Amino acid sequence: MQNEPINTNPIQMFIQQVKNAEQSQSREVKLDIANAKRLAFTLGEVMARLHGDLEKFVKENANGNNDVIEVNIGEKSDW
Repeated sequence: MQNEPINTNPIQMFIQQVKNAEQSQSREVKLDIANAKRLAFTLGEVMARLHGDLEKFVKENANGNNDVIEVNIGEKSDW
């Protein structure tokens, strides 16, 4: 299944707004509710897509290999 591209414009606009505020040495960045909702929705989409991609990756790469990794930490005197 092919995912549709996510419109990341609200994230890019927010990043630019933060850069502009920093350059002008502003102490705050304000968002109106419409832009805040767009940013929140876009971030939600991005996070959901990343989670889905991670789940897919884990499923595809689970080979049933139960390797044991042993880690030994030396005593403090070894440091």
